[in-house]
Amino acid sequence: MPHYCDTAPSHPVHGPYHDHEYGFPLGDEAELFERLVLEINQAGLSWLTVLNKRAAFRAAFEGFAVDRVAAYGEAERARLLADAGIIRNRLKVEAVIHNARVVRELRDSHGGFHAWLEAHHPLSHADWVKLFRRTFRFTGPEIVGEFLMSSGYLPGAHRDDCPVQARILAAGPAWAR
Repeated sequence: MPHYCDTAPSHPVHGPYHDHEYGFPLGDEAELFERLVLEINQAGLSWLTVLNKRAAFRAAFEGFAVDRVAAYGEAERARLLADAGIIRNRLKVEAVIHNARVVRELRDSHGGFHAWLEAHHPLSHADWVKLFRRTFRFTGPEIVGEFLMSSGYLPGAHRDDCPVQARILAAGPAWAR
């Protein structure tokens, strides 16, 4: 199977994500939350489907503003499940709302989502999965692995000979510390 570094760079949608986002460290709460939401919604679908719907997700979840999403009730759930621009899966929508509430709680317990990740780094993939399953919803091994690789907490997003890898290393991902 070809590596993302082999197929993504020349693709009009995958290329920009591969070159400027995938594997770069994230610290901003909304960016981390967005990445978690996108990874959850990718389950069972192609990453291209998710990237093509990214703008619709951003609009539907109000820029991934954690406090706004955490406050969603039945009216917002119904709105999301009726929104053809996003992936209308009840379990995924429920997980996003629940996980926004968890991220909000992480502010009190750890100083935020980024600080929570930093407090638990480094862990093995298996230990990260256990931690995410105890903390969040809809976070199996593949979702957790992709979330952590895409946000700089686990290596493997790029091949060592990929030109993007040098830029990621210069950005100081957690896995390289």
